[in-house]
Amino acid sequence: DWSKFNIHGGAIALGHPIGASGARILVTLMNALKRTGGKRGLAALCLGGGGSVAMAIEMLD
Repeated sequence: DWSKFNIHGGAIALGHPIGASGARILVTLMNALKRTGGKRGLAALCLGGGGSVAMAIEMLD
């Protein structure tokens, strides 16, 4: 469902703080889930040079 996909923008929309991109994206995801009543989300980011990392989270409260 595209209406739920990346509702707050990606790396360019969020900025790219050196050394803090993962934390920034994860906390933004957690806040979005809390605001929308969502239960599960996926945070993903590029590491450069063809690498990437992703984390799936589930809100428990």
